[in-house]
Amino acid sequence: MSVSASTDPLAELSAAGVSVWLDDLSRELLAGGGLKKLIADKHVAGVTTNPTIFASALSKGDRYSVQLAHLSAQGADVDDAVFTLTTDDVREGCRALREVYSSSGGVDGRVSIEVDPRLARDAEATSTQAVKLWETVGEPNLFVKIPATREGLAAISTAIGQGISVNVTLIFSLERYREVVDAYQSGLERALEAGLDLSGIHSVASFFISRVDTEVDRRLDALDSSQVQALKGKAAVANARLAYQAYEQVLAESRWRRLAASGARVQRPLWASTGVKNPDYPDTMYVSELIVAGTVNTMPATTLAAFADHGTVDVHASAVRDYASAAAHLAALEAVGIDFADVTDALEREGLEKFEASWSQLGASVDNEMRSGAGVATASTEGGSEGADLLAIYLNDHYSGATGGLELFRRAAEARKGEEGEGVLTDLARQVEEDRDALARIMADLDVSVGRSKAALGWVAEKAGRLKTNGHLFSRSPLSDVLEAEGMLLGVSGKAALWRSLRELAATDRRLDATHLDALLERAGRQSTAVEQLRAAAAARVLTLQNAPAR
Repeated sequence: MSVSASTDPLAELSAAGVSVWLDDLSRELLAGGGLKKLIADKHVAGVTTNPTIFASALSKGDRYSVQLAHLSAQGADVDDAVFTLTTDDVREGCRALREVYSSSGGVDGRVSIEVDPRLARDAEATSTQAVKLWETVGEPNLFVKIPATREGLAAISTAIGQGISVNVTLIFSLERYREVVDAYQSGLERALEAGLDLSGIHSVASFFISRVDTEVDRRLDALDSSQVQALKGKAAVANARLAYQAYEQVLAESRWRRLAASGARVQRPLWASTGVKNPDYPDTMYVSELIVAGTVNTMPATTLAAFADHGTVDVHASAVRDYASAAAHLAALEAVGIDFADVTDALEREGLEKFEASWSQLGASVDNEMRSGAGVATASTEGGSEGADLLAIYLNDHYSGATGGLELFRRAAEARKGEEGEGVLTDLARQVEEDRDALARIMADLDVSVGRSKAALGWVAEKAGRLKTNGHLFSRSPLSDVLEAEGMLLGVSGKAALWRSLRELAATDRRLDATHLDALLERAGRQSTAVEQLRAAAAARVLTLQNAPAR
């Protein structure tokens, strides 16, 4: 089936069973609402990151400056600062994709963060940092990225065996891919032996695409023969198709069938590095040529935009002739003197070197920012510490109230199941959760930590609020709907006041996004109208005097 680019190519790609992920993340994308827009409009169902992406993110805008200045003032070293910045961004990315994660049963809605690439040759250190990343981000839809080096294979098994979901990255060769699959299954066997629920452990195997053609084409050009030019630009897709053949073979093996019977999830193939490097090739070829149901394609923003604009979807099964053709192409490369095993070995080494270089660049940028921002942090601490403390108290009080309010909306929606108003309350509860997440992101931008104990108190306070005098001590009464609506109305009113206060601060604090706050304030107005309608209906229903004298 061919699909015209005049429809919605990314929607068609998703309908064909390919999960569309974005290979990019930055604080600008998160705070400006760009990621949520891509999720809603461009069918993005996951995000991958790497050291190069974070280095690029730090170079754009100044959303990291204040946090880095404070980290410097607190005596954090460069590695600790990098760890804090990257885990904060990935945590927010996970929260932005939480609804996708839930609706897909945990398959999509994933955000990947990579272990320090300098540890790629040290299995024990990689395993230790994988646990630290998993626990620090603290979101169930996280993927910890572990490079598929020989040493990394042991770390992959260890992480999976501990119940950590893993994105195995930097896979170039079929041999290494098979070793990755073995490491994944070994980890699942350990997890099963430890009594873990296998259905909660997920993994993808990231097979790199474009770099293969770049290296093979370079070697073909060096042969200086017009006869080999027809072989250019085909090795990457051929290699990927043979990897998918290996994946299908694994699913048919008894070892996998035993694990699947115990609840194990398949390790989905993920096509990475799908941005076309050679301008002579179609800019969407590494998407359109690798459309197979059950796979992931993680695209840089330029490739995502290109496919959304003019991509085409040709859905067909990966037939045997495709595998035969792919194998024949690699054989033809060997016949003209291209050692494909040497190609993939070189690409693995080069990939690690590039990530290490990007990590060093990221560290150097962080170091410079911390040094240049130290004076700002000191001045802020000396001259405005009282104001900063009051702002932190103010925002945490509102966060606590938001936590209690969310529980109230959820409880009200649950109580109205199957009744009129359930849909409105369910949607309002979702919006209130998004508003609380927005407040958390604003607090992060302002370098204000969320006081978890205070947030917990907000939750407890809402639970205690169930003991209101409504005529029934522990159960609901007819008055509950009225009292809950009044409580929700007060909560929305307080939230609107918060947005107005922050909107005023935005005039002098560039860390605050005035446009985003305007949108939040407008939504609070709509929420107030909806809750008032629920309150009025409940009051009319419950408080009408049945025996009132007629006039």
